[in-house]
Amino acid sequence: MRKIIFIGKINAVVKDLNAFLSKKFQIQICTPTADALKSVLSVVDPELVLISLIGVGDIDQSIFGTLYNNYSKIPVLTIGTEAERQKILKYFEGEQFENLVRPLENSAVQDAIFRKLNMDEKEIKELIEESEADDSRRSVLIVDDNAATLRSIKGMLESRYKVTMAPSGIKAMTLIGKKRPDLILLDYEMPVVDGRQTLEMIRADEDLTTIPVIFLTGINDREHIEAVLKLKPAGYMLKPTTTEKLVDAIEKALENN
Repeated sequence: MRKIIFIGKINAVVKDLNAFLSKKFQIQICTPTADALKSVLSVVDPELVLISLIGVGDIDQSIFGTLYNNYSKIPVLTIGTEAERQKILKYFEGEQFENLVRPLENSAVQDAIFRKLNMDEKEIKELIEESEADDSRRSVLIVDDNAATLRSIKGMLESRYKVTMAPSGIKAMTLIGKKRPDLILLDYEMPVVDGRQTLEMIRADEDLTTIPVIFLTGINDREHIEAVLKLKPAGYMLKPTTTEKLVDAIEKALENN
């Protein structure tokens, strides 16, 4: 596996991204101090260095100088806001450093790593297939006509579950036919084929009736809620929601199923 040093203050963001990337790369976490970096570099020969700029003011600035002056051939990806990048702007004059503007999905970081390592399509495909073969996580299908909502929910879940997205009920049925998900998050309000009709199509197939379906809706009125609950979903949630609430609802639905 390709070796990557991941430098950053240990927080939920770093832990989540590390869990996601570790399925495809050999990740060595490093605290943001020069001594820690030198220690890791003495035993690890990385092909890429990834740096979280969260709390950049508290990060040992000599880390960037060490990489810039002594390891110029190792590509460096930083993840931070434009304001965070500005604090170390001088290191971005060449090609070694590149900043990925957060917030962004874990998959976007992965794609940037593929690109910086000059990995070809064959290697990427083999790597993904291998990681998926070893991936025992439950699969979740998100169905929503809003692209921003799909990306947001995917970002909440992709470190815990295998996530697939569908922008419509019709597309969802196509994906379900190819690979049965363990759970479906279904938007109630969608054009052409709404959540109710999509659920009816799912339940019309005997092989799919046991898939738990959690409805997501942005409307909070009694009549609307009663209409949703009559369909007896495995769960019902108002949008927007939090990662904690969403994961809790998914775990309960999977356990009950």
